[in-house]
Amino acid sequence: MISLFVMVPLLAFLISLLLPDTQENSFSRLAFVTVSLQLLGITGYIIYWIIGGMIPVNIRELELYNNGSYQFLLDFYFDTLSAVFLWVGALVTFLITRYSRFYMHLEEGYKRFFNTLLFFYLAYNLTVLAGNFETLFLGWEMLGISSFLLIAFYRDRYLPVRNAVKVFSIYRIGDIGIILAMWASHHLWHENISFIKLLDKELVSEQLASHGGIGLFIAISLWIAAAAKSAQFPFSSWLPRAMEGPTPSSAIFYGSLSVHFGVFLLLRTFPFWEHQLTARILIGLLGLVTVMIAYPIARVQSTIKTQIAYASIAQIGIMFIEVALGLQTLALIHFAGNAFLRTYQLLVSPSVVAYMTRDQFYHFKAREITLEDTFPKRLEYSLYILSLKEWNLDKMLNRLIFNPIKRLGRKLDFLTPKNLLLYFLPLYALGLLLYFNQEWIPTLIRGYLPGFFGLLGLMMVFKAFSERVYPRLALMLVMANHFWIALAVSFNESFDYSQTLIYLSGVVVAGVIGYLALDRLRKKEPNYFDLNQYYGHVYEYPKLAVLFLLSALGVMGFPISPTFIGVDLIFSHIHEGQYVLAALDAISFIFGGIALIRIYARLFLGPHIKNYHSTALKSS
Repeated sequence: MISLFVMVPLLAFLISLLLPDTQENSFSRLAFVTVSLQLLGITGYIIYWIIGGMIPVNIRELELYNNGSYQFLLDFYFDTLSAVFLWVGALVTFLITRYSRFYMHLEEGYKRFFNTLLFFYLAYNLTVLAGNFETLFLGWEMLGISSFLLIAFYRDRYLPVRNAVKVFSIYRIGDIGIILAMWASHHLWHENISFIKLLDKELVSEQLASHGGIGLFIAISLWIAAAAKSAQFPFSSWLPRAMEGPTPSSAIFYGSLSVHFGVFLLLRTFPFWEHQLTARILIGLLGLVTVMIAYPIARVQSTIKTQIAYASIAQIGIMFIEVALGLQTLALIHFAGNAFLRTYQLLVSPSVVAYMTRDQFYHFKAREITLEDTFPKRLEYSLYILSLKEWNLDKMLNRLIFNPIKRLGRKLDFLTPKNLLLYFLPLYALGLLLYFNQEWIPTLIRGYLPGFFGLLGLMMVFKAFSERVYPRLALMLVMANHFWIALAVSFNESFDYSQTLIYLSGVVVAGVIGYLALDRLRKKEPNYFDLNQYYGHVYEYPKLAVLFLLSALGVMGFPISPTFIGVDLIFSHIHEGQYVLAALDAISFIFGGIALIRIYARLFLGPHIKNYHSTALKSS
């Protein structure tokens, strides 16, 4: 039964892809019936589970890879946390699917919206039912790409596409935390630990007593991932930007369900870090700072969606405090209440705006004196200006993260397509030569080689991230980064070459397909083929757009190619003390994905470059 909660949305999503665009009723009814059956099934199963004594259920569902020392396993887990998130998710999705059938009527992307909605619901259920980090990361990645597609739904407009890339970038930065937590967990437990084992308090306390440092590292990594996913400080600015999508997607994704996954991650791993005082203080402080910043920002916003976004951020900050204090049941009740309230507010927001506009016109009342008016005027005005500017959180992220990476990438502008082959191939050949003849390398230098090759791969990703002229070069640089990572980890220890093959096979196949797709587009549109602006080629070349998107997902390690397993497999060979190498590889993996999505967005999305197509204004 638990497996069906994942299989039914998967089957519905695959069927929805085959239905023709013209049959609105067919795929909207398919989505509605699917979610209705899910809601009934989940409600019935939860009642049966409660009657049976509410015993946590763990199912080792499917073994995808096993080489004796390493196992990649899909694992499903059902407990009180899963029950609450599953039921709330099913009910909210049911309401929004019903609403969307009429709200999205006659929209050009009607089928695309329901395809993405079903894909999101599949990812949501998979994440909620995940029984280990590997399964959770599978759903986590799917949530990220469905988020990008929903925000960029109005793909003929500038701002939705631009904001979709921005939100995806912040999501991916949070993924660094998940990847590092998975890597450290392998070394702490020496296995793919299942969440049900974390309930064994003696096992957890024994491991943490002997590995306190790595335990705190895992807790901080999870803290970063949760902060990015739930739009906590300093990542709060992405949530209002995500409201560029249709109102139903804003309600289901950013108002009620997906934005609470940071809280879900903390609750799921609570037995691991509950006895780490430092972790609890950090989580509580993060929630408190977010509340103090988000609440006044919500008070001064001029758009209803942005007000709701920051109000939701503040409530999630309070949930972080509740989780840090150990009030798990209260946090679950708070999640359900906030999810239902934000869904309702967003779905009625168009009607409320129209009503309040008329009401203000006929029944204007002067503003009442508020708490802020009792502050000294200088403090009151300072808070107002800071809140109006959203505390410059966007500028801070750009200044601290994205701009330095772009500057580093521009230092490598000498890497043209010709020079890449001129420098990369001989240097990589030298690396292979040293790998097969390691006795030539002095012992003192050998320990630094993995970090050096990992750094070379990271530099290539930074160049791909900042590339503005050659889209194919950016793709080749991301592919080259994977080869450097494989070489860097190979110096750690001798392992079966089939593991490297699993990792690189998906990169090579998907990368070649993506390169051919870009080459074909270049031949068709030689004058509109760089990364300086958005070109909107999806309207004239929809098949090329889909082909490149799938190949980009394959290269970045999305679960449609062996690279997804290969990434986890490669990380399992990074030694326990190699924090620098693990960080370099994780950052390379994350920013490589951002660079690829940026190529897709710039070439295929946005207002069409040709003026015989209708073009929305940038400010729309």
